[in-house]
Amino acid sequence: MSNFGFFSWGSQPKPQPLGADTSFNSSSVVPKTPKTPSMITNDHDRRKQISVRGIAQVENVSNIKKAFNRHLHFSIIKDRNVATDRDYYFALANTVRDHLVSRWIRTQQHYYDKDPKRVYYLSLEFYMGRTLSNTMMNLGIQATVDEALYQLGLDIEELQEIEEDAGLGNGGLGRLAACFLDSMATLGIPAYGYGLRYEYGIFKQLIRDGWQIEEPDDWLRFGNPWEKARPEYMLPVNFYGKVVKEEGKSKWIDTQVVFAMPYDTPVPGYKNNIVNTLRLWSAKAENHFHLKFFNDGDYVQAVMDRNLSENITRVLYPNDNMFLGKELRLKQQYFLVAATLQDIIRRFKSSIYGNREAVRINFDTFPDKVAIQLNDTHPSIGIPELIRLFVDVEGLSWDQAWDICIKTYAYTNHTLLPEALERWPVSLMQNLLPRHLEIIYEINQKFMNTISDRFPGDFDRMRRMSIVEEADQFGEKRINMAHLCIVASHAINGVAALHSDLLKSSTFRDFYEFYPDRFQNKTNGITPRRWLLLSNPSLADLIVEKIGESWITNLDELQKLKEYANDPGFLDSIRRVKLENKQQVAQWLSDEYNVSVNAASLFDVHVKRIHEYKRQLLNILHVIALYNRIKENPNIDMVKRTVLYGGKAAPGYHMAKQIIRLITAVAEQVNNDAIVGDRLKVIFLENYRVSMAEKIIPAADLSEQISTAGTEASGTGNMKFMLNGALTIGTLDGANVEMAEEMGDDNIFIFGMNVEEVEALQKRGYSSQEFINKSPVLKQIIEQIDGGMFTPEDPTQLQDLSNMLRHHDRFMVCADFDAFIEAQDKVAATFRDQEKWSRMALYNIASTGKFSTDRTIAEYAREIWGIDQFESSLPAPYENEKSE
Repeated sequence: MSNFGFFSWGSQPKPQPLGADTSFNSSSVVPKTPKTPSMITNDHDRRKQISVRGIAQVENVSNIKKAFNRHLHFSIIKDRNVATDRDYYFALANTVRDHLVSRWIRTQQHYYDKDPKRVYYLSLEFYMGRTLSNTMMNLGIQATVDEALYQLGLDIEELQEIEEDAGLGNGGLGRLAACFLDSMATLGIPAYGYGLRYEYGIFKQLIRDGWQIEEPDDWLRFGNPWEKARPEYMLPVNFYGKVVKEEGKSKWIDTQVVFAMPYDTPVPGYKNNIVNTLRLWSAKAENHFHLKFFNDGDYVQAVMDRNLSENITRVLYPNDNMFLGKELRLKQQYFLVAATLQDIIRRFKSSIYGNREAVRINFDTFPDKVAIQLNDTHPSIGIPELIRLFVDVEGLSWDQAWDICIKTYAYTNHTLLPEALERWPVSLMQNLLPRHLEIIYEINQKFMNTISDRFPGDFDRMRRMSIVEEADQFGEKRINMAHLCIVASHAINGVAALHSDLLKSSTFRDFYEFYPDRFQNKTNGITPRRWLLLSNPSLADLIVEKIGESWITNLDELQKLKEYANDPGFLDSIRRVKLENKQQVAQWLSDEYNVSVNAASLFDVHVKRIHEYKRQLLNILHVIALYNRIKENPNIDMVKRTVLYGGKAAPGYHMAKQIIRLITAVAEQVNNDAIVGDRLKVIFLENYRVSMAEKIIPAADLSEQISTAGTEASGTGNMKFMLNGALTIGTLDGANVEMAEEMGDDNIFIFGMNVEEVEALQKRGYSSQEFINKSPVLKQIIEQIDGGMFTPEDPTQLQDLSNMLRHHDRFMVCADFDAFIEAQDKVAATFRDQEKWSRMALYNIASTGKFSTDRTIAEYAREIWGIDQFESSLPAPYENEKSE
C-alpha cells in the first residue's frame, strides 16, 4: 500500500487516478439517460468549448462515471429516482475532490521532507468564488468529467451553476488574495493562506423598486464539499482580562477564551500535482460553562450564551474602504492572528511529518523558515501578538523577539484613502487586548527614541510618525496600525507603480525618509487560469491554436500574438469570439432582466464596488448625455451601446446607494422609451460576484476604469478586461498607467486629469460650480436630476446627488466630465472601424504578460520572502504506486 493517501474501507474503494479502474459498479444508480433534442443541438458547442482541454480517453471517462455513481450512492446516499440536481453537484464535487486528496497529502509530505521556507499569507478576505470548474481545470480533468456527465445525461453547466460563490471578500483585496493562492500553488511555493470562515459572506444584493437592499449570504446552508474540518488542531484565543506583573514580567490573566476551529480547503496548482492549503478559522465556544451560570441555575441560558463567542466569525464586514472601529471587527482580526501564529509556531517546532513533539526550540532560524505577509493592516495586530508569544510564552528577550518580528513580517498597503486607514481607539484595545496595548506602547517608545536620536528636537516629526496618535477632540488616543506595520516589517509595498510612488511621496513620506530600503512596489495581477482559460474558453482556444499552451503559465508568451496584428483572418476570429460571448450574455440578460439588447452594440461595462471615488456617477452622467442627444435629435446616427453596471454599495453608504438608484432610474426610463429603441440600453446587474464576472468580462467591449487620479491603488478588474480583449477608457490612475505603458497609448482611451493636475486643482481651491457653468451638457443633466426627471414619483429623491455635485464634489466628477464625454465620443468613432477596434483588442490581449499574478508572486518570493527556488511540479500520486 502506498504512503500517499490512498485508503480502502470495505466496499468503498480507494479514489482512483485517471486511467485506473475501480471495482464498484453501480450503473443502476445513474443509468445513461437518452439525449434530448436540446442536448444534441448543443453537442457541437459543448465539444468546441472543451477542445483546449484535450480529448477525454474512454477509460478515464468510465472511471469518472463509476466514481460519480459511487459517491451518489455512498456519500449522498441517493439513487437516480430521488436525487436532485444539488445531489448530483455534490456527487460531482466529491468525485473531483478524490483527485485532489492524494496530491494534497503528497504535497504536505513533500514540504515536511524538504523543510523549505514557508509563506503565510494573512488576509481577512479571500474572495474565492466557485471551486468546481477551477479545480477540474487545474487538475486537467475537465474534458473527461464533461464527457462522463454527458454520457450520464447530465448537463455539467447546470451543475456548476448550483455551486454557491464563496464570497468571503468585498472586492479587489479579497479577489487578489484568491489569485495569489492560485499562483503560489502553480509556482510551487510552499504557502498557506490564513483567513476566517465567515458563516455569512458578502451580502446578497437585491434591487427592489430601484434601490439596493441586502440579504444575508448563507453560503454554507447546503454544506461545503471542498473544506475539511480539523478539530484536532483547534486552538484557544484569549480576550479581555488584565495584565499583572510577576517577577518583573507581564502576565495576561482572567481572560475569556474562544476556540478557533480550522477548516482546510485545497488550492491546486495548474497541472503540477501541487496542492497548497487555505486554512480558515471558525469560532467555537468553550466546552465548559462559567460557574455563575450554575449558581443561577439557568442551564438553557448558559447554552444560548455560547453563541455570543461564536459570533466572531458569523459575518464578513461589508466595507473595505471605510474604517468603522467596531469591537467585533478588532475581535475578528485578533482571532485570526492569534490562532494563525500559534499554528505557525507549532509547524515551525514540529518540522517532522506526523510528529507533534517540538523538534525545533531555537527561534534564531524562525525568519529562515517563516515569511508572513500582511494583506493590508487588517491582520496587523499579529505584530504585538508575535512579540507576546515570543516574550511571554517562549521566554525570548525583547531584543531577540523584535529582531525576529521585523525579519518575518512584510506589509502590503492597499489604499490611499485616509478614511480607510485603521486607527483603533486606545480605550477599545485596553479593554479587549490589554497586553497588546502594553507591547504597542513599548514598540512606540523605542521607535520615538530612535527618531529623537536621528532628528534631535524634531517633535513635529515624532508626532507625525508616532504609532500612538495624540488625543482627538473627544480625548481619545488612537493606534495607527499602518505606522505599526511599517515600523515592525522589513518590507512595505504598494500594489502599482503610481500607488507605491504616492505612498513614498505623500502618505508615508516621513517613513520613506526614515526607512528608504523597506519600500517596494509589487504591481498586482490576476491569474490567467481563471480569468481567461476558464472564463473565456473560445478565446483561449484561438490563442492556443496560434501560439500553443505555454502562455497559461507564462503570460509573457502572449506577446507572440502581436505578429498577427495585421492578419485579417485572425482579427476576424477575435471579433467572432467576442460576438459569440456577447450573444450568450445578451440571451442571459433577456432571460434574467427581460431586457432585449443588440449583441452587435458596444458593450460598455462598469463593474466594481459602488464608491464615489470609482465614479460610477460620472459614467451614468454620460449615459444621460447620450439619452439627451437622442431625445433632441431622434434621427441621430450613433453607435448602439449597451451599458452594464454591477457592484455592491456598503449597507451604510448613503451616497453609493443614491448612485445605484440613479442608474436604475435612468435604466427604467431609457429602456422603455420607444424613441431610443435598441440604440441605448442600461442594465444594473443584481448581486455582482465572481461567478458573474466570469460571465460578463469575456463579453465586454469597453472597460470603465475612471477613478479620480490618485485614488485607486491598483485595480485588478482593469487587467481582467484587458486580458479578454476589452478596450479601456480610464484615467491615469492605479495600474491603468502601467497598462498604457505595456500596450501603447494608441490602444487605450486615456482622459481627464492626472495626479499632479488633481493636486494642483485641490491646492488652488476646487469649485465644481465653475465647471458646471462652463459645460451646458453637464448643467442640463444636473438640473434634470434635481427636477426629478428620472424619479417623477418622488422628484426630490436624488437631490442629495445633485447637491453633492454642486457643493461637495470631492472626487471631481464635474472637472473631468467634458473630457470624459470627448473620450467616449472617440470610443464610439473607433468602434465603427471594427478592424481597427479588433487590432487594438489584440494589442490589449498580447500586452497582459506583466499583469499575471505568477509574475507578481515570483517578485514577492524573490524580493520580499527570500525564496529563490520553486518546486515547479511533483510526480502524480499514483506514479509511485505503479513503481512499487
